[in-house]
Amino acid sequence: MAKIVVLDDVKDAAILIKKILEKKGHEVFPFTEEEEAIDFVKNNKVDLAILDIKLKKMTGVEVLEEMKKIDPDIKAMMLTGYPTIDTARQTLALGAQEYCVKPIDKKELESKVDSLLNS
Repeated sequence: MAKIVVLDDVKDAAILIKKILEKKGHEVFPFTEEEEAIDFVKNNKVDLAILDIKLKKMTGVEVLEEMKKIDPDIKAMMLTGYPTIDTARQTLALGAQEYCVKPIDKKELESKVDSLLNS
């Protein structure tokens, strides 16, 4: 199964995603700090990054940019509680393949992750 990095400034949100995706057999690494998630991607082959757009020090878009420099093939899904057309365009332009609105819907998350990993 896939190695997935989850970055959310709310620890409970990252843990929830971890629990949902581990039940599907994935190996999930939750982070609340941007630098730790970026360092993890530098040192490990990761299949998918699930990134919240609103973080503590950087935006999810900036983190995605950094991760794409490290591994141009990394797949990405953005999370947000504040969806806007501009943010969606920006993240898709940077190479995020999916966009998920919070609160997370378990079935939607599972479906989008499956579709991303199989594309």
